[in-house]
Amino acid sequence: MSDNASYTPPKVWTWNKTNGGQFASINRPVAGSTHEKELPIGKHPLQLYSLGTPNGQKITIMLEELLALGHSGAEYDAWLVKIGEGDQFGSGFVAVNPNSKIPVLVDRSGPTPIRVFESGSILVYLAEKFGALLPTETGPRAECLSWLFWQMGSAPYLGGGFGHFYAYAPTKIEYAIDRFAMEVKRQLDVLDRRLAETKYIAGDAYTIADIAIFPWYGGLAKGWLYGAAEFLSVQDYRNVIRWADALLERSPVQRGRIVNRTYGQPSNQLHERHDADDFTTRTQDKLAGAS
Repeated sequence: MSDNASYTPPKVWTWNKTNGGQFASINRPVAGSTHEKELPIGKHPLQLYSLGTPNGQKITIMLEELLALGHSGAEYDAWLVKIGEGDQFGSGFVAVNPNSKIPVLVDRSGPTPIRVFESGSILVYLAEKFGALLPTETGPRAECLSWLFWQMGSAPYLGGGFGHFYAYAPTKIEYAIDRFAMEVKRQLDVLDRRLAETKYIAGDAYTIADIAIFPWYGGLAKGWLYGAAEFLSVQDYRNVIRWADALLERSPVQRGRIVNRTYGQPSNQLHERHDADDFTTRTQDKLAGAS
């Protein structure tokens, strides 16, 4: 690895796998599958292939919210995709998401399966399919979608920017950490000022904007992401914390947060979800006790 203080980019970049740090085994500069592996298919109308990262949690929270609202057609199978082992490069996964990123939803409720990838797209698809959690009036709808796409555009600075250089990069680079810490704190301030005016992100109603933003920025404010709560002084963003606490009181949020999760307390890990009673019978603590 080059000394960052003296590094000069070459005229033509070449792939040096030793520079990948923690993710060297899965990061690569080309797309497509690396191996043959078909995706499993369960019994429910919706098939989710995901992992309990912030992006994955958006969809499981959304599905649990829809079920809580009485939309039985939102029943789903949530299959675990182990991105650290390269599951996202299997032929079946690449067929439903050419970008090889979680989450992916396949809607099998109709005569022809419909694939939906990118978490924001999945949220809009589900909201429109079930007529829930996305306003229909022009003004409120525009406000909700503006905040949804704010999250989609902003979170890469939090995850791939700050999170990577602060928590995962093989060397600590002051410039990179300072650059992205500044941007993340600016984003938290944007949210804090907004939530000083409104109960929820898009206004008085809970929407997919809240569902999209919560796993990233709510998680950051609650100290769950990157071990960076003290570094970023998250306690200063009192309105964000108030909002995050309110969402955490919702049962669908509590359930959605643990689906496809593979870290933390075993009682908060439901590696796969195929039925509603899995939350009480198939979390990792229950499975360990039965073995």
